[in-house]
Amino acid sequence: MKRKDWFIVIAVLVFVVLVDQFSKNWASNLPEQWYGALHLILIHNHGAMLGLFSDLPAVLRIVTLSTSGVFLLSIYAIIQYLIPVRLMVLRIGLSILVGGILGNVLDRILYGYVIDFIAVQISSWHSPIWNVADVIQWFGYIMIVYSVIKHGELLWPGNNIRKVFWVNRRFQLKYSALFMSVGLFLTLISLVFSYTYLKVTIEEISGNPILVEKFSTPFLYSFSALAVTFSFVLFFIGKLISHRIAGPLYAFERFLNEILEGKGLTKNSAALKLRAGDDFKHLEQLAEQIKIKLIKMNSEKTVETIEYKED
Repeated sequence: MKRKDWFIVIAVLVFVVLVDQFSKNWASNLPEQWYGALHLILIHNHGAMLGLFSDLPAVLRIVTLSTSGVFLLSIYAIIQYLIPVRLMVLRIGLSILVGGILGNVLDRILYGYVIDFIAVQISSWHSPIWNVADVIQWFGYIMIVYSVIKHGELLWPGNNIRKVFWVNRRFQLKYSALFMSVGLFLTLISLVFSYTYLKVTIEEISGNPILVEKFSTPFLYSFSALAVTFSFVLFFIGKLISHRIAGPLYAFERFLNEILEGKGLTKNSAALKLRAGDDFKHLEQLAEQIKIKLIKMNSEKTVETIEYKED
């Protein structure tokens, strides 16, 4: 991926969020209108997509759904990093999908609800009410599904799949645990601060312990659930990233062992080839230089031996 490609991927994400927010700002003062089957009617959706979770307590609903959006953004960034090839259709599709979701998350953070204003009525059937972000997300879904079906071999090529679950178990477990621990501690700091702030604020405003319990307990449960989920995701991601570190080093180590044993010391012998997306790609060139140097040294040694015998 070049810098230009990364700029396009990020720009699409930002553009989708901006278009969604501008459309909602326009719709905020919009009277109810009909354009054939198109029905424009402003509502405030206090649930998730299509009104889901509207019956949950307000604090639990807003905090959980808003935090889930930020959690999704983190996963989006990691997936973009882990995709081993360019595949701009897939990357842009992800940006469109996540941009649409973040548009609704931004509503929830700013207002506590999502602004919906678009519906369709055909005969007696009336669709749920949605917004531009909901529509845009479907284009992202289509692009992702298309790319996965058409370019699946590039994403998961048979010769690019490692045959072992752990390449270097000790290193990878340590790396994954460290990855998870850092995320868990940062989340814990955020939990302590936000929970304490919420509890103290409610106590200062109301002084009612029942009210404090009503709002703080759902917040604690939802935040803890997200923290645990995020930690397991970080462990899994740490394993994937550690594969990209341990795998090339393991392959280079095997290559050196074979070279030292005298195997593969011919110009036509297989070169070191790392998997797509692996780090330390320069090891391929280094391995080839080592092989050429050793072949040359062996040739010179053979010539010297022949000359010595002839003498």
